[in-house]
Amino acid sequence: MEIRLARSDDAEAIRTIYNHEVRTSTATFDIVERSVAAQQAWMADRSGAFSVLVAVDDEPAGPESENPDTGDGVVAGFASLSPFRERAAYRSTVENSIYVADGYRGRGVADQLLGDLLEVARTSGFHSVIARIGGGNEASTTLHAKHGFAEVGVERQVGRKFNRWVDVTVMQVVFDD
Repeated sequence: MEIRLARSDDAEAIRTIYNHEVRTSTATFDIVERSVAAQQAWMADRSGAFSVLVAVDDEPAGPESENPDTGDGVVAGFASLSPFRERAAYRSTVENSIYVADGYRGRGVADQLLGDLLEVARTSGFHSVIARIGGGNEASTTLHAKHGFAEVGVERQVGRKFNRWVDVTVMQVVFDD
């Protein structure tokens, strides 16, 4: 599995992974699938320190994989850094997101992505990374804990999806100066 910076030709594969989560899970609180234009705008907003990484498999997961081949393999997952808040005092803190294609779960893709994403955050000069994990996603909280994140709170019933209230677990890692 190769981890690299996302390119514009990865947009459709990223959109496919994300829209699957919109339709099927509480990993995102979006309830409307992303359009091609919205996906391209999202990627354009993430450059430089606010990177998008992709995990690319040169051996596709098989016919169950929804993702198109990008020419150098299939995007098995993606991870990104986003600004945590708009106010200037928050500029040293970012929020991370990680999504893995259904056919690649349980194969260490998220672990690789998160490790590399944290290195990008650290070398870009960020001091703190926040993970906001929706829907009691134990696999995600375990993954983040493995990478040094600690739970700092739970936002109770802040989202509503699939006709039920959903909590968000907030985890954080702080880099030593």
